[in-house]
Amino acid sequence: MIHKISAEHLTIERIGEIIEKGYKLELSDDARRRIIKCREYLDRKIAETTAPVYGVTTGFGSLCNVSVGADQLAQLQINLMMSHACGVGDRVPNEIVKIMLLLKIQSLSYGYSGSKLDTVERLVDFFNNDIYPIVYMQGSLGASGDLVPLAHLTLPLVGLGEVEYKGKVMTGAEVLKEMNWQPIQLGSKEGLALLNGTQNMSAFAVWSLLQSERLSDWADRIAAMSLDAYYGLLSPFTKAVHVVRPHKGQLDTAARMLELLQGSEIAARPKPYVQDPYSFRCIPQVHGAAKDTLAYVKSVIDTEINSATDNPTVCPDEDLIISAGNFHGEPIALPMDFLAIGMSELANISERRTYKLVSGTRDLPSFLVATPGVNSGFMITQYTAASVVSLNKSLCTPASVDSIPSSQGQEDHVSMGANAAIKLYKVVLNVERVLAIELFNAAQALEFRRPLKSSPAVEKLFEDYRKVVPFIVNDEVMYPHIQHSIEFLRK
Repeated sequence: MIHKISAEHLTIERIGEIIEKGYKLELSDDARRRIIKCREYLDRKIAETTAPVYGVTTGFGSLCNVSVGADQLAQLQINLMMSHACGVGDRVPNEIVKIMLLLKIQSLSYGYSGSKLDTVERLVDFFNNDIYPIVYMQGSLGASGDLVPLAHLTLPLVGLGEVEYKGKVMTGAEVLKEMNWQPIQLGSKEGLALLNGTQNMSAFAVWSLLQSERLSDWADRIAAMSLDAYYGLLSPFTKAVHVVRPHKGQLDTAARMLELLQGSEIAARPKPYVQDPYSFRCIPQVHGAAKDTLAYVKSVIDTEINSATDNPTVCPDEDLIISAGNFHGEPIALPMDFLAIGMSELANISERRTYKLVSGTRDLPSFLVATPGVNSGFMITQYTAASVVSLNKSLCTPASVDSIPSSQGQEDHVSMGANAAIKLYKVVLNVERVLAIELFNAAQALEFRRPLKSSPAVEKLFEDYRKVVPFIVNDEVMYPHIQHSIEFLRK
């Protein structure tokens, strides 16, 4: 299966499909023309002009006023890549590295960056052969683009840095030798084109959006099971309630809950109470707000991944080479912080439902075991969920409100978008863990309502879940069941 790199709009869903189904990439004829046209224009301008061009015939950052001779332009680019590879911390997961490669190829293909065709084609080769450059999570300020992680991403093109190939870590030189490839000989401006840009931040954002949409869907399904297991009321989901406050996410969630619980014997039983706790009653308002947040952030990231974000911007048709600020991560740093908050709330309300399920109310046994006392049952599953939720609250402190000047003050305001991306990534993983714990509890609680049945949708979910996680009769080691629950949500 081939995906053609072109100027056609690239959607987040398409990226998910490319990664999940293992598509190969190929540059379209139009992309090739754009790349060649821009490079030829840039070479002409360098030959014709004596005026300094930032990053092309000058140094970088606060060294922008230092001219570089024509005989040193190629070395300038190599030096840039080497000196900027200062990453620390954990490795960026291969799945996100592959998205970074795709987004960098896409951005360079527009023909505003001045890259040579062979450079872009080698990035395509890396993608198609599952060669994953070793990239580290920490080091980017999210302002001069993602300089540090993108240096690590592209060093192997010239035989430097490290990659993972077929499960083995090797040097850039070793992988080039194994593939019988020559190192790319960088032209003027190419190092800057490769290192500038927001592809690290954007790759984390794309991954987080794809996972968040999946988890938002799961949150509704799991909440429906919890609601029935808790003998909750359906009246708070009545359409008439939500049309008078018609936020789209709220309306959609209320309708979804009614759909999921349609035909439930448990829901149909008369209840002796008129209200549920907020964690059940306000599912449309909370889950819906998260959906609306997700939709907004998705619209911003959609624009970002279809943009050229390096510097300077080369515009052949306008006969312009302009040093500006398209590398600045502020437009996506703020939304990533926002998405982390929205997703964190899905975990927050999920943990509260888990707490209610184990609390020994509404005729459910304490901690969801038939003989509590000798058995602690599901007591500590709620502790774990509470711990993860608390950590998320810390991670939701916005990164984008911070700025530390760099490069001798030339880069005096930075977005910290890469830190926002890392925090968002961690929050999304934590949300998955908390929802898995709720499902573990909800399925256990539902069994105490037998012989009554929930809705066909919930019973199907229950049936599938029971194939991997059993009913707990007496205390046993719980962490494997939680891990299996997490894996179940990933199917």
